[in-house]
Amino acid sequence: MPDLQSDLVHDREQWYSTRPDYILRMTERSSKYLFHIVEELERRNMPTELALLPFIESAFNPQAVSTAKAAGMWQFMPATGKHFELKQNAFRDDRRDVLASTRAALDYLQRLHGMFGDWHLALAAYNWGEGSVGRAIAKNQKAGLGTTYTDLNMPMETRLYVPKLQAVKNIVGNPDAFSSRLPLIENHPYFQTVDIKRDIDVALAAKLAEVPLEDFKALNPSASRPVILAAGTPQILLPWDKAAIFQSNLEAYGGGRLASWTVWLAPTTMKPADAAKRVGMSEAELRSINNIPPRVVIKAGSSLLVTRSKHLETDVGAHAADNGQLSLAPDAILKRTVLKAGKQDSVASLAKRYRVSPASVAEWNKVSASASFRAGQQIVLFLPVPAKAVAKGKPAPRQARKGIARATRVAKR
Repeated sequence: MPDLQSDLVHDREQWYSTRPDYILRMTERSSKYLFHIVEELERRNMPTELALLPFIESAFNPQAVSTAKAAGMWQFMPATGKHFELKQNAFRDDRRDVLASTRAALDYLQRLHGMFGDWHLALAAYNWGEGSVGRAIAKNQKAGLGTTYTDLNMPMETRLYVPKLQAVKNIVGNPDAFSSRLPLIENHPYFQTVDIKRDIDVALAAKLAEVPLEDFKALNPSASRPVILAAGTPQILLPWDKAAIFQSNLEAYGGGRLASWTVWLAPTTMKPADAAKRVGMSEAELRSINNIPPRVVIKAGSSLLVTRSKHLETDVGAHAADNGQLSLAPDAILKRTVLKAGKQDSVASLAKRYRVSPASVAEWNKVSASASFRAGQQIVLFLPVPAKAVAKGKPAPRQARKGIARATRVAKR
């Protein structure tokens, strides 16, 4: 890739070189992944300095999540990840997977280079979006201006994007010049793939491989749950010198139970407490293991991770492992109701009658919290209807029915 020389590059060099501990942490973290990425770049005849891009995207943290919901060390947005066949379901997120995300990122970068014919513009598009870069180029062409990376009018994040990569490249290429200390990264594979044929707990897999749990998770970051479902994730990554140890220990483990968890499909829309009773778990444990927040119901057809019965011998099937989704809904749906005020009705009296806050009644009707209403005046209220009742077509509870009965018009939300 052509070198970029600019004041912004020098600015970023200074920024990184004054943070040696940060550079060291990033480089140590990258040691697990760099050999594989460089090998893939060379196989595709792509510039090898692209292997440094995760420094800029995520500091080589495969668990990184941005405020915009981009995830993984290559920071794929959900929609872009799906476009590049990165599976995202209740049990794994391939945007975090080392092999899958690297494959997708290099596919994307190759496509962008094919579109723009320039690696700096391809990187700008990776950060800013191909449509944005295309429009910026068209605008400059129309104005008779240049169309290189440095010519385009871009957001500051994108303007700094390639200078950051160039600065890291310069520091890695000559650390002494920047008073930086980099750890040695051996020129051989850090990991190798190992096939698994049975569902297996993450903690047990790490134990059988004789690898610290955190190191195992760093190589298998898409396995965010406590179990790996073989039908969806038929391979794991292990340090290259631990694969044979894992296989040997797995064989010695015999026919013992490998997985403590299985997948259960919610037959109807239900509260987490009811689901927990069905599967013999505490509500707190069910919420924790499935990341279920407060004040929601579990929608029918949702896939939940639950404790596996001692008598259950079959593993989770391919359909559930590959397509399971957890769908949640608010435990109460607010339905817009318009009614006529009675004599002496006020914000306070209506709030008390329908068990809502005076501030809400005031806001819904654009009046003060101390306001009174004229007899016959139209009043807007949002009354709760339980999600389970709506899903089954059941009548609303008494308090909501009372409000709806008095309404002269009910409008959809």
